[in-house]
Amino acid sequence: MITEHHITVPRTARYVMLGQPGAHIKRLWYVLHGYGQLAERFIREFERLDDGATLVVAPEALSRSYLRGGSGTIGASWMTREDRLNEISDYLRYLTLLHAQLLQQLPSQPAITLLGFSQGAATAGRWLASGAVAAHNLILCGGLLPPEITPEQLGQTTITVVVGKEDQLVDRQALQQQRDALQSAGKPLRVVEFEGGHRVSLEGVC
Repeated sequence: MITEHHITVPRTARYVMLGQPGAHIKRLWYVLHGYGQLAERFIREFERLDDGATLVVAPEALSRSYLRGGSGTIGASWMTREDRLNEISDYLRYLTLLHAQLLQQLPSQPAITLLGFSQGAATAGRWLASGAVAAHNLILCGGLLPPEITPEQLGQTTITVVVGKEDQLVDRQALQQQRDALQSAGKPLRVVEFEGGHRVSLEGVC
C-alpha cells in the first residue's frame, strides 16, 4: 500500500535588496516576482524607488528549475498545483520569517507596500490575508487576488491592480467580479491601466 507523508525541513532561501536597513528607512517595499523569474533580475524593475529612504526587498521563490529542458535559463516559481497547500504554507512561513528579521533591523515602523507580479500577485495577496504583514498598500501587477481571499482578510490595506491594455493573461471578467465584490464590501479596488502587455509597470502607483 502506498501512503503519502510529509516532513518539514530547514532550507536556505534567497532574497535581494535595493538599499540597506537602518534608521533612515521610511518605506519598505516587498516585490514578489512572477513565474520563471529570479529575484536579482526582477528587482531591477524597481531601481527608481532607491531614493535613500526606501528599502526594496525581492524574495525569491523556493522552487527553481530550468525553463527549457534540462539546461539554460533558470527561473523560480512560488507554487504548482502539486502538493499545493503545503507549498503555500511553506512560502508564507518563509516570507513571514524574512519580514520579522528585517523589522529587527528597522528602528522605526516603515510604511509597507506589497507588490506582486503575475504569479507573485496571488502570493502577495495570500501573505497579506494571512495577517502576518501589516501592509499599507497591495499592488497587483498583471495578476489578481486568489479567489479564496475574502474582503475582511484585507483589512485597511489599499488595493490596486495594474494591468496592461494588451495583457492577455489577466481575465477581465474575473477582475470586474473582484472589483464588484470588494466594492460591495466597502473595500474599493483601484484599477490602473497602461499601454503594454504582461509586464511590471509603476505608472500611477508611485
